[in-house]
Amino acid sequence: MASTSLLRHPDAMLPTFTAGGYAALAWAGGLALLITAGHPLVLAGATLLLAHGMVIAAYMLHESAHNAVFRKPEHNARLGRALNWLTGGCYGRYEDVRHKHMRHHVDNADVVAFDYRGFLQRHPRLLRLVQALEWAYIPGVELLMHALQIVTPFTDPERRGQRGRVLRVLAVRGGAFALLAVFAPVAAALYVVAYLLFLTVLRFMDAFQHNFELLVGLDQKTPAPRKGDRAYEQAHTFSNPVSLRWPLLNALTLNFAYHNAHHEKPTLPWYRLPRLHADAFSDQPDAVIPFRQQLLAYHRNRVPRVLAQDSGEDYRDRMEHADGVGAAGVSFLTAF
Repeated sequence: MASTSLLRHPDAMLPTFTAGGYAALAWAGGLALLITAGHPLVLAGATLLLAHGMVIAAYMLHESAHNAVFRKPEHNARLGRALNWLTGGCYGRYEDVRHKHMRHHVDNADVVAFDYRGFLQRHPRLLRLVQALEWAYIPGVELLMHALQIVTPFTDPERRGQRGRVLRVLAVRGGAFALLAVFAPVAAALYVVAYLLFLTVLRFMDAFQHNFELLVGLDQKTPAPRKGDRAYEQAHTFSNPVSLRWPLLNALTLNFAYHNAHHEKPTLPWYRLPRLHADAFSDQPDAVIPFRQQLLAYHRNRVPRVLAQDSGEDYRDRMEHADGVGAAGVSFLTAF
């Protein structure tokens, strides 16, 4: 009972430790199999297991950011920092990741500190590279955003205080990956594949859940015209389940697809979201984007999505025909 009292919700022990334990074991087990296994089928399974472990770790980090796991914020922060290392987002601070995501909820906008679109337009060769990666289904925009977390402390005076952190993380993660590449090059290559799969899953889930306005600036002085507008928030929020008929499939992304329910009660734990969706949104079919339309839109607009900002009022109608562009570069794992 003592351990249960640490948790925010009385029924959270089994689902919390199942999800958290699975994330850790899938990451460690998948990597161990990549290093030790030789059979191609085992290596393929280990790659998927490692990727999925990182997916669950990311969504558990999201739970921590909402203080939805533990009663005390400091306990959620400790878990979030650990998961930030597991997901490779640790070049940025967990506190900054959380601040950015809270602005997304409070301001009802896609809030970023850096608009990568203007940056790419000023660097046409880099733009063509990112577009080529996206054409090949490699998440070039997300790779750019993660790379900028490493670079900006050395180019932006306001972030120079994070230079030491970046260098320490580079030493630890870079050194570990270098050792892996030397002693188990196949495992190193497949780790990269797993990480790309992981980023792709997160970006796919993010792409069609909102058509919010883009708000550049994480400082509190940046005006947020939609702040507190709950009607706007729900009208521009969409759920993107893999299946409503087979709801267990949505647990593959820790029920993050029930996004209207999440925005209705952001501190509700992941395992209660399906019930809230059924109670509050089952009679609102326009709030749900069918999985087939998501896949088609993701495929058709993978290159235009690099520069497009899809905030039109006809977004849901266009998604019915898989014509919506969707969002890019808004991951909750990047601190800016």
